[in-house]
Amino acid sequence: MNDLSPDRDSARTQNPRTDLRVVLLDVDGTLLDSNDAHARCWIEVLAGHGHVRDYADVRQLIGMGGDKLLPLLLDLPHDSAEGKAIAAERGSLFLEKYLPGLKPTRGARALVEKVLAAGLKPVVATSAGDELHALLQHACVADLVELSATSEDARRSKPDDDIVQAALRKAGVRPAQAIMVGDTPYDVQAANAAGVRAVTLRCGGWWSDDQFGEQCEIYDDPADLLRSWEASLLGRSVA
Repeated sequence: MNDLSPDRDSARTQNPRTDLRVVLLDVDGTLLDSNDAHARCWIEVLAGHGHVRDYADVRQLIGMGGDKLLPLLLDLPHDSAEGKAIAAERGSLFLEKYLPGLKPTRGARALVEKVLAAGLKPVVATSAGDELHALLQHACVADLVELSATSEDARRSKPDDDIVQAALRKAGVRPAQAIMVGDTPYDVQAANAAGVRAVTLRCGGWWSDDQFGEQCEIYDDPADLLRSWEASLLGRSVA
């Protein structure tokens, strides 16, 4: 297992102090336990358009936006007439059927509160679009986050770095002044491409530790990160 939590890897306990100012936060799978719901929603909508896909084929792509997912699953441009229709239906169905039953990941609100208490600014960087406010409400953090970058701010979703770059611009910081917290390999890849360090959470499910790469710390969920805050990349960067 590629477990890079600092309490188990003494090589990462050295202080990497920087002028850290911002924590970039993914939402789905990171602050809200929603990845499975997104996968099932996509499957339902795709089936309604005559495209039957296995759960595993869809689930492994959650964390990307529709601009990536549709071409990979269907070889269908996301901006085609059918692609737009599928995306619109998926958004409506998710809000109406799947979102109401979703809960925050363990420790989600407490983590954002800790970020603020440490004098850092939490900035959302997500492939989500119009549904973001509803996602943040269900994650119980809507009142804690003022800045966000979404698919509306970027031409390409994760793992491309457009959304991370947009978040950095909105926050007015350089890559070295930010750390990304996400739950998928796509979050890590987008952060690294933008020159931003990453912390990864397993609560997004599906991926093994080695799929996150070797250059990020890995925790079970926000609560686990909080327990190790002082020894984590976040805690060491503001110590």
